[in-house]
Amino acid sequence: MIKRLLMVSLLTALSSAVFFSIVPESQLNAQSADNAGSENWITLFDGSSTDEWRLYNQTDFPNEGWQIEDNTLVFRPREDRQPIGDIITKRIFRDFDLQLEWMVERGSNSGIFYHALEQPTQRIYWSALEMQVLDDANHPDSFLGVNGNRQAGTLYDLIPISPKTAKPFGEWNQARIVSQGPVVEHWLNGEMVLRYERWTVAWFEMLRNSKFKDHNEFGAMQQGHIGLQDHGDVVRFRNIRIREL
Repeated sequence: MIKRLLMVSLLTALSSAVFFSIVPESQLNAQSADNAGSENWITLFDGSSTDEWRLYNQTDFPNEGWQIEDNTLVFRPREDRQPIGDIITKRIFRDFDLQLEWMVERGSNSGIFYHALEQPTQRIYWSALEMQVLDDANHPDSFLGVNGNRQAGTLYDLIPISPKTAKPFGEWNQARIVSQGPVVEHWLNGEMVLRYERWTVAWFEMLRNSKFKDHNEFGAMQQGHIGLQDHGDVVRFRNIRIREL
């Protein structure tokens, strides 16, 4: 009985709506950017080592697909196009400021996962939130979804961004994800393009109408792994660092 009462209290607290929104350019603020000093950063990839990473649901870093080239972390698919796997950080993070750069080839697709829960029988995207990495001009996913919510920088398949600041294939994009409690910000090329809050009435309603509706773990984690996606296309990452908040 006590456990049931505690659960009801928790769900009531989580369901108290505050906000859930895209932030227009005119309302962008730099509250997170102001705190991006050089202290307390953890280097996740410096161009020479993959020691901070391993395969999702595995203990080791893969011996194919993911590799270091010219100080960048590159994913190259197998010739037979069979998946190699997403990689995740060995560490788990709760509140954080994650910064990195990514570049795709023409028509490429990938993603940056956060708050990922390892589940032996489930793919990473059934628990983790995803900042989309995409060649918006040439990949078909860019034109699917609703209101561009599958384009670069979005909360994939859920919330579009504004303004759209992604650079075309062959150019480096600066990405940043700031997560503190229920509030998450997506930054792309120096601008905050999305700010949203989890666990509100609006959040749960959105999930009920999404492909994630049958996965109660999606977006529910208060802490988890950072992940990079094997989507079968060539993608490059560099200068990956994170700061716990």
